[in-house]
Amino acid sequence: MACVLEAPLRMSVLSEVTASSRHYVDRLFDLDPQKVLQGVIDMKNAVIGNNKQKANLIVLGAVPRLLYLLQQETSSTELRTECAVVLGSLAMGTENNVKSLLDCHIIPALLQGLLLPDLKFIEACLRCLRTIFISPVTPEDLLYTDATVISHLMSLLSRSRYTQEYICQIFSHCCKVRMQALKCFSVLAFENPQVSMTLVNVSVDGELLPQIFVKMLQRDKPIEMQLTSAKCLTSMCRAGAIRTDDSCIILKTLPCLVRMCSKERLLEERVEGAETLAYLIETDVELQRIASITDHLIVMLADYFKYPSSVSAITDIKRLDHDLKHAHELRQAAFKLYASLGANDEDIRKKIIETENMMDRIVNGLSESSIKVRLAAVRCLHSLSRSVQQLRTSFQDHAVWKPLMKVLQNAPNEILVVASSTLCNLLLEFSPSKEPILESGAIELLCSLTQSENLALRVNGIWALMNMAFQAEQKIKSDILRGLSTEQLFQLLSDSDVNVLMKTLGLLRNLLSTRPHIDHIMSTHGKQIMQAVTLILEGEHNIEVKEQTLCILANIADGTTAKELIMTNDDILQKIKYYMSHSNAKLQLAAMFCISNLIWNEEEGSQERQDKLRDMGIVDILHKLSQSSDPNLCDKAKTALQQYLA
Repeated sequence: MACVLEAPLRMSVLSEVTASSRHYVDRLFDLDPQKVLQGVIDMKNAVIGNNKQKANLIVLGAVPRLLYLLQQETSSTELRTECAVVLGSLAMGTENNVKSLLDCHIIPALLQGLLLPDLKFIEACLRCLRTIFISPVTPEDLLYTDATVISHLMSLLSRSRYTQEYICQIFSHCCKVRMQALKCFSVLAFENPQVSMTLVNVSVDGELLPQIFVKMLQRDKPIEMQLTSAKCLTSMCRAGAIRTDDSCIILKTLPCLVRMCSKERLLEERVEGAETLAYLIETDVELQRIASITDHLIVMLADYFKYPSSVSAITDIKRLDHDLKHAHELRQAAFKLYASLGANDEDIRKKIIETENMMDRIVNGLSESSIKVRLAAVRCLHSLSRSVQQLRTSFQDHAVWKPLMKVLQNAPNEILVVASSTLCNLLLEFSPSKEPILESGAIELLCSLTQSENLALRVNGIWALMNMAFQAEQKIKSDILRGLSTEQLFQLLSDSDVNVLMKTLGLLRNLLSTRPHIDHIMSTHGKQIMQAVTLILEGEHNIEVKEQTLCILANIADGTTAKELIMTNDDILQKIKYYMSHSNAKLQLAAMFCISNLIWNEEEGSQERQDKLRDMGIVDILHKLSQSSDPNLCDKAKTALQQYLA
């Protein structure tokens, strides 16, 4: 009897479940939009974690109605979004669920939904698409049926963290060694840490994406595939998702890119290979060293400058046209790669400069018609200008400062920033180029850069002036102050960027060195400089800024007549006293230098200055500091106290 009763009992339960599910579907057909919305929300809550309920709703025809509502222009954005969420939840059930959704043509409907502007709706559609595409029953080709889909997905990447995550997952699961998807990854990962960190952990058929990319680097794969895979791995490495010392970078990606630079490759492949390699090694010293000794790369790059070949050697007009078209790109790529290779290592820079006609090529590059080639040539020059040895030799032999100054006269900001950085190096005290640059009107040019709205140009302008003022003659220092004007100096000292402020203080410190110069400058600009010093010491600035400011005061205190500007300014004296007891040892030490210079015995008026400072309580502080656990403070305090005893 028990056996006979069992079947009707099961049928009864199933019909009850189906009946309880039916009212969810019925509510989707209500004429009141608010009731429809509430019905979808209730359905969403009912299906969460309930595969049986999901199956029932699919059987009862919920999917076509949800898709209809999702696509109806009269549906509110909220209703459309909730429909997409429910569909995504249904897709998270069994593989049969996904098949049912595919049979209802869900993918075209969701892709169409991505064209609407609302971000929450787009995210819900993408989440549902992601769930469907990661299912093994979904044909990957469905993503590629419309040529515009990929480019539209790319345009949605930057909309939010979620759009990036879902799109990356969609691409990764639709990538079975497919060039279109590979190119997408290459673009997705470029300068995008978030996408790169997502991609590095994506698994396709149990294999991590970076491992798939490495397989695509093999020599037997098509060149386009090797190059694009190398670009993907390069972008992921630069974004921090793959370590620079990872074997997939050192042993696979880097050698592959060097191969792409060889004569055997097409010109466009050589361009792409060199530019990608330049980007890969740009900030890593070890990668620069490895690349420099791989397959004679430095010599190999010299060939990039030999296009187009001499006309007599080319009988084919098409070939000549092709060479001409790529000649600019080749030179640009070579300059970029040389710049990256020589960024840090002195030996590599020497090898680059010793490559045939290298300096002549750079000088010619600075005056090319193509802005991109000019920029790359300036970058290369900037990289090589970090070498003390080359500044003294090759740079002087080829008078590179002349074309550089010409570039600085009239160029877009992008070139100006790199060119002015290079000029900073050419103005270092050991550079033979410093004098001719000064004679060519550099002060006026650099003073104008300090007024630029572009932050990098302001920093470089003031930095170059700082280098120019180091151990310079009094005339040059006066010319700098005259060129800047007091008003501009104050403007720079109140700049919101700490780099501008620090370089301006560095300039002041270099101007106020050697006694005759200190006294001369303080006699003409003393009031304004003391005002600026007071402002900074009273302002909300970091330790380094205040230390640099106290060092300027110490220099002023070293002047013969200039020190009176401190001694007659009780406000400044109180500030020096305050910093002697500061919690930071650097500031204490800088303040002590001021005091030492003011009380030095061998100088005229030292007794009066010592007496005044004693009355202020300075000697008591010196006694306390002479017991300091910091050896520098202790020694400096003892030396100062000896001036009182002498």
